[in-house]
Amino acid sequence: MSSALTLSSLPLFPLGTVLFPDGVLPLRIFEVRYLDMIRKCHKAGAPFGVVSLTQGAEVRQPGGKEAFASVGTLATIGEFETPRPGLMMIRAIGAQRFRITSRDQLRHGLWVADVERMDADMAVPVPDDLRGTSDALAKLIQSLQQKTQPPQQMPLQGPFQLDDCGWVANRWCEFLPLPVQLKQRLMELDNPLVRLELVSDVLSRTGIAG
Repeated sequence: MSSALTLSSLPLFPLGTVLFPDGVLPLRIFEVRYLDMIRKCHKAGAPFGVVSLTQGAEVRQPGGKEAFASVGTLATIGEFETPRPGLMMIRAIGAQRFRITSRDQLRHGLWVADVERMDADMAVPVPDDLRGTSDALAKLIQSLQQKTQPPQQMPLQGPFQLDDCGWVANRWCEFLPLPVQLKQRLMELDNPLVRLELVSDVLSRTGIAG
């Protein structure tokens, strides 16, 4: 495995959500272990890893145990603000997925891991029988553009790849109120067409898209 595909001692941010590639994740950071991590990542222009919790809480509890999924998503820092000492507001952008090969918790509670980057989704055009899923997303984006002020606060970012199975599926996974465990399984899927088919089934059941 070449060094380009692996990362050593990647700092992790276990959360009660799933970050998808190209997704947008606003974060309000106040725990010491993460303030230091984000400050260093921002200064170095380095990514951190978002992983979904399977046990424990986002805020560290005395004596509490944390466990998290073995597949996560690299996050780069877009907007970065420090409204006051001890508080950071960032807008993280999802990049490549990764698989953890080893993990370790440092003394002050921060998790770090050695990871292997996973292949990005293949570009697969949305087939005709799933076009309703893409059209419904286009309408939702249009509605959000009309309502969101300022535009930088949009919960997703362009370019809008409405003819790409993986991109459309990922955006629906972010918007739909699905259980975290299901979002995690969908994110891990290698086949973007299968991911979109599963999302389309959910949309059909809820009446959002036929």
